[in-house]
Amino acid sequence: MQVPALIVIDMQQGMASPAAGHRNNPQAEDNMARLLEAWRAAGAPVVHVRHVSRTPGSPFWPGQAGAEFQPRFEPLPHAHVVEKNVPDCFINTGLERWLHVRGITQLVMVGVSTNNSVEASARTAGNLGFATQVVADATFAFAKRDYAGHPRSADEVHWMALANLDGEYAQVVRTEEALAALEGSLRQTALGRVFGAR
Repeated sequence: MQVPALIVIDMQQGMASPAAGHRNNPQAEDNMARLLEAWRAAGAPVVHVRHVSRTPGSPFWPGQAGAEFQPRFEPLPHAHVVEKNVPDCFINTGLERWLHVRGITQLVMVGVSTNNSVEASARTAGNLGFATQVVADATFAFAKRDYAGHPRSADEVHWMALANLDGEYAQVVRTEEALAALEGSLRQTALGRVFGAR
């Protein structure tokens, strides 16, 4: 069993601003931090994704405080950092090649927002053949109006986005399941090394 890469999407200071709107999953950051700590402790691959806007005035415009990583999710020096200009972290970033060069075929995605960058990235990951998990309680969304003009709560937006992904492009899991899967993959990898050395 291969050790998956953890993909942490758009955990930037602008996402924590009240101006971003009403959101769900207030525990999401704690769950992301638990996953990040576990991946780091295991020496497993971590990719931090940062959105860099091409729209002047955006909180994610280069040089703005909103574009910087939140302190809890500041990449370590050896972590891979991807900067994107569109929601999908595979578009014009070299991420697919970076993963393939390292033989990584399994991904665990966390971050924000569920229906935007997370969903877009998970769809592409699935279409590219990566075995992808999206962690439901380590992502969050913001309330918005649907195309017919009806207000939708952050929970409704979040769960619909996950429904779009589950079984089609990705497997939707919870934090405890992702941690258990990491532990299992590490155990299998260690066993493989032991038996391979005989």
